[in-house]
Amino acid sequence: MASTSTVFMKTIFIVLVFVSFTISPAISTAPENCGIESANLCINKAKALPLKIIAIATILVASMIGVGAPLFSSNVPFLQPDRNIFTIVKCFASGIILGTGFMHVLPDSFAMLSSQCLEENPWHKFPFSGFLAMLSGLITLVIDSMATSIYASNNNTDEIVPHGHGNDFTFPTKDEDSAQLLRYRVIAMVLELGIIVHSVVIGLSLGATNDTCTIKSLITALCFHQMFEGIGLGGCILQAEYTNMSKFLMAFFFAITTPFGIALGIGLSTIYRNNSHTALITVGLFNACSAGLLIYMALVDLLAADFMGAKLQGSVKMQIKCFIAALLGCGSMSVIAKWA
Repeated sequence: MASTSTVFMKTIFIVLVFVSFTISPAISTAPENCGIESANLCINKAKALPLKIIAIATILVASMIGVGAPLFSSNVPFLQPDRNIFTIVKCFASGIILGTGFMHVLPDSFAMLSSQCLEENPWHKFPFSGFLAMLSGLITLVIDSMATSIYASNNNTDEIVPHGHGNDFTFPTKDEDSAQLLRYRVIAMVLELGIIVHSVVIGLSLGATNDTCTIKSLITALCFHQMFEGIGLGGCILQAEYTNMSKFLMAFFFAITTPFGIALGIGLSTIYRNNSHTALITVGLFNACSAGLLIYMALVDLLAADFMGAKLQGSVKMQIKCFIAALLGCGSMSVIAKWA
């Protein structure tokens, strides 16, 4: 299992690098006013660089706090995974991931792929963002299912515990516990992949801009964004019961992706423009794919699994508490969407 996890994490890193260098050659081929920074008073390359360095440091710290908090909570008795408070916090974190997909990533994709800097045909004649988000959700379902089957066969698990859409609840056996653990591990890995792609993209956009007004507003918003998103991912990693090294690697990859994206954007700032033809298409398509993945994971693997599980089905009071927690998670990301 450990070797399989290591291979999967290496695959994630390779995908991350591939995505980054796919985006990098985003040189404008659009009309005259596209791909050129507007001449407003906030555009100042000299002042923007120190702000970007500050952004790298603060977002790195916020990401580490967010993803690390659930992992260290395992040492706190009332925050153990089998306690009600953990389930409530997990639903809040799932709401954050759902809000990220609907309120941040998907709207950004629609805005980019409907930009006036893109040709009327085909970008304004077909909803590529919605189509790719839908397709990404279906592909995530296939990956989710196949990865679970492969893990089960590698670990001699004959039966996979379903997501919980049933009414017959029995006390879990050892095999069922093992199968559920495999589900948690698949969920954590697929979720991390989606978040990593999204984090690199938003970091790249911040690192490439020289608009100091935009950078100042984004620093605070992205700190909260990454911290909340880290809480959601950290909770999934905790439930997956990885080795300490695997937990560290997954937390490390999450924490460095946005700062890495910012650094990459700084290095490419001479050729990369957020409103260039290639940048709009590339980032818009990746955002759509990431949105579909995040929405699927939040609704199917996280919220539905909890709400249809034995613990919540046995208590209406707990269902209400978890629904309010999920609603607060979505609401917090909706508020942050005003700035980021």
